[in-house]
Amino acid sequence: MVQNIYDIVVIGGGINGMGIARDAAGRGLSVLLLEQNDFASATSSASSKLIHGGLRYLEYYEFGLVRAALKEREVLLAMAPHIIWPLNFILPHSADMRPAWLVRMGLFLYDHLGGRKVLKASKSVKLDKAIFKDKFHKGFSYADCWTDDARLVVLNAMDAEERGAHIYNYTPCIGAKVVDGLWQIEAGGALQGVPIQARQLVNAAGPWVRSFLDAHNLADKNTRQLRLVKGSHIIVPKLFDGDDSYILQQPDGRIVFALPYVDDYTLIGTTDVEYEGDPSAVHIDADEIDYLCAATNRYFRSEITADDVVSTYSGVRPLLDSGEDNASAVTRDYILDYSERSGAPLLSIFGGKITTYRTLAEKAVSKLSNKATWTAHSLLPGALINDYSHDKMHDMFHQAFSDDALEGAAVKTIIKRWRRQYGSRSRKIFDTGRLGQHFGHGLYQAEVDYLCADEYAQCAADILWRRTKLGLKFDEAQQRALEQYIKEELHGDRHE
Repeated sequence: MVQNIYDIVVIGGGINGMGIARDAAGRGLSVLLLEQNDFASATSSASSKLIHGGLRYLEYYEFGLVRAALKEREVLLAMAPHIIWPLNFILPHSADMRPAWLVRMGLFLYDHLGGRKVLKASKSVKLDKAIFKDKFHKGFSYADCWTDDARLVVLNAMDAEERGAHIYNYTPCIGAKVVDGLWQIEAGGALQGVPIQARQLVNAAGPWVRSFLDAHNLADKNTRQLRLVKGSHIIVPKLFDGDDSYILQQPDGRIVFALPYVDDYTLIGTTDVEYEGDPSAVHIDADEIDYLCAATNRYFRSEITADDVVSTYSGVRPLLDSGEDNASAVTRDYILDYSERSGAPLLSIFGGKITTYRTLAEKAVSKLSNKATWTAHSLLPGALINDYSHDKMHDMFHQAFSDDALEGAAVKTIIKRWRRQYGSRSRKIFDTGRLGQHFGHGLYQAEVDYLCADEYAQCAADILWRRTKLGLKFDEAQQRALEQYIKEELHGDRHE
């Protein structure tokens, strides 16, 4: 239920906006967040899915950024161990690129800059001859973390709401102005026509952060400029067995990741391409596909072409314009741009990266409130994964769904996915007591109902691409059946 005056209204439901909403709600502030589409529907679901320090940023002397990100890896790992876990990287050494001594020095800094406690130290390794071409014999290994980026946003949304925030997707902000020292906000969607006032406004619109200011006449000559850089990924049938990921040096000085993805696939990315179009219409180009195929073919025995690409995704990184000619060299750091409009505070977020979203949020809210910080040792929903072993979840599954006869392999696959997506929140699916309609690939009515009721899903795409990654496996008929079920049985305003 919308209240008369909020302490903070946040515009943008990506990782930064959602982190700010959660942090502010946890400090006892009244918060409303508005997102024009689904949460994490833009940049925040188009990352390489990594919680990492950014090894290559050391080459651009971004020591402060790398140190902050390295420290944050283990904070986030403890905060959400069901959707964030350690990932071992192999970096093949190529004699015609960075010399071995330079790589070793970079990895030494990487090991020590962030006060590593849990993740393993780097070391030299021999390369698997079955995976790599003959010219590659040795390399280095080091540890970072993987995350489900879109789920990280949704879990922050759930926690923010449980702490009192009002969180809306598919509800754009269509007007923002100051009257008598208060922000007057006009919204569409579920809040169309509802008067909204706020003492402070946070513009965390990501790629739209500058255009939001321009559209509402909030920019001035001192307003920061944004630089949009497109990053694209391709997904192919898996190129290698095992859990290791690979970081591949390229002749142009860039690096490309090859990551195990959703059991049966390999995720390859990313590119760095200047972008000047509509952020909502971003897509991969043929040249980018060719670049990523060539990047992997330099190293792996299993070569790929554009015909092997199962799926792609692209996102626009809203980076602070630092004047660099090379898109790869543009800083991934952020600026919290504070100003006032007729006495009403406005905070705009320029730049940032998913790994440092929590600290960005902490600093942002501290600019607007003097209440104590709290998120460094907090947990996100579902984090009590140690209380939900595979065996315990297996027993819970059969107790909850005793009337549904499934083969053991199918149950094992479902439990593995639920444990990694929902963690201890899986109990809410068990509580339904009936699996119900099967939409395909282990997605049942009980899970769909939970996602719509508790995780803000409103259409098939929300479920298949952001709450899960089952869109890779669903055919068109299965997608239509799911969409029809949601439309007929579940669609409605969950905030009524």
